[in-house]
Amino acid sequence: MSAPASSPLAIVDAEPLPRQEEVLTSEALTFLAELHRRFTPRRDELLARRTERRAEIARTSTLDFLPETAAIRADDSWRVASTPAALEDRRVEITGPTDRKMTINALNSGAKIWLADFEDASAPTWENVVIGQLNLIDAYTRRIDFTDQASGKSYALEAADQLATVVMRPRGWHLNERHLVDAEGRQVPGALVDFGLYFFHNAQRLLDLGKGPYFYLPKTESHLEARLWNDVFVFAQDHVGVPQGTVRATVLIETITAAYEMEEILYELRDHASGLNAGRWDYLFSVVKNFRDGGPRFVLPDRNAVTMTAPFMRAYTELLVRTCHKRGAHAIGGMAAFIPSRRDEEVNKVAFEKVKADKDREANDGFDGSWVAHPDLVPIAMESFDKVLGDKPNQKDRLREDVHVEAADLIAIDSLDAKPTYAGLVNAVQVGIRYIEAWLRGHGAVAIFNLMEDAATAEISRSQIWQWINAGVEFENGEKATPELARTVAAEELGNIRAEIGEEAFTAGRWQQAHDLLLHVSLDEDYADFLTLPAYEQLRG
Repeated sequence: MSAPASSPLAIVDAEPLPRQEEVLTSEALTFLAELHRRFTPRRDELLARRTERRAEIARTSTLDFLPETAAIRADDSWRVASTPAALEDRRVEITGPTDRKMTINALNSGAKIWLADFEDASAPTWENVVIGQLNLIDAYTRRIDFTDQASGKSYALEAADQLATVVMRPRGWHLNERHLVDAEGRQVPGALVDFGLYFFHNAQRLLDLGKGPYFYLPKTESHLEARLWNDVFVFAQDHVGVPQGTVRATVLIETITAAYEMEEILYELRDHASGLNAGRWDYLFSVVKNFRDGGPRFVLPDRNAVTMTAPFMRAYTELLVRTCHKRGAHAIGGMAAFIPSRRDEEVNKVAFEKVKADKDREANDGFDGSWVAHPDLVPIAMESFDKVLGDKPNQKDRLREDVHVEAADLIAIDSLDAKPTYAGLVNAVQVGIRYIEAWLRGHGAVAIFNLMEDAATAEISRSQIWQWINAGVEFENGEKATPELARTVAAEELGNIRAEIGEEAFTAGRWQQAHDLLLHVSLDEDYADFLTLPAYEQLRG
């Protein structure tokens, strides 16, 4: 064990990293220790509550708006805090991990916001956790540059007024950081590590730059979890000595349970809230996870067949826009994950048309902004929102009072005409193995089949395999979804990968391990809440 002198936390099983002492100072670790002491017990209680709620869903196969918070929803008088100038215009947001090259490219991308991601787009190796923080500090102090050793190309920041505003995303409540432990050997929640290091080092620095410590909160499942984050913010601001209300948080509504508590989530965070986001892939994963044993009416078709125009998805996004604007918050749309091809213009043409249609729909529906995964998509999304917003920074004045969503609308999965296909099973296996292999090597954002995939992709892939098998789905070719079929498809795919990349590259990778892990989380009768929990045990570094 090691840590700076007088630190109440120990750093374990971690090789020293360049300049880590600039991030892991005694003062910063003391702050993390106090966050851990005060808030981890409540985090643990809320994780237990998730398990209880999931058991209730398994018993009833339904969800409803909470009767005990009806007064909050009925009270039209409250609003979230006013929006800081740096967050007024969020029409295009780019997402990505905090490696050095991505940090520069994202800040220079022309997007209004960069979601600096320590969550699904980052595999939480100790290096990614610590050096990612260092890269952000270097960016704010303009000490960051990067030279690609392969191409010789150099990267540097543009003028300050041209840079995207950073909204940082820490890990979800369910993940621990195994390299930081207290005196009893208990691991510190990854969410508190990521938030705490970023806030401690940058809160005042960002205020001095005319911005602030802004956050995306992932995997939230209830308003009580939002309340916990709010209490973290209150304590952190007092501890560091910045004014209350300095923090702003955008909550990803990417779980089906959170969709029933949007107003309550904003209410709990109202002094620190800036918006909600529609996180498509994690949302579908959450639907499958929570209703996985709810019978045929909850069986989703192939993931790419579930578009945002599906009735239950449309209910979710329209309710989100109405809720946000009713309470003075931004409504942020979903991800355009396409990665442009440098070799196939026809692929680009078709994909760009789909991206444009998706962003046109979001802008016309009332969203104030949306996500892209690649700088080449920034102009396309910008054009869609420029056309609707013009010179206005957002359209929060568009209240969408025409929207009326009932509880049943959010889980009307059986309204879909599409069915699971054999090709969908093959794709789930292909993407699952490829993503997990890269994740185990420390890469969280991975280009697969011209799409930028993150951990949510692997979650929906393995969850659909699990659901289709347990529901006894029969595909259009007459084959039935069984463990044996999944193993056959996975073995074939592993062989295809070996042939495609060659024996040397195959052996140097983590392919067999990824194959085995995908089958474990897809076929095990005891469904793992998150793929990243068993995967983290196998992550090196």
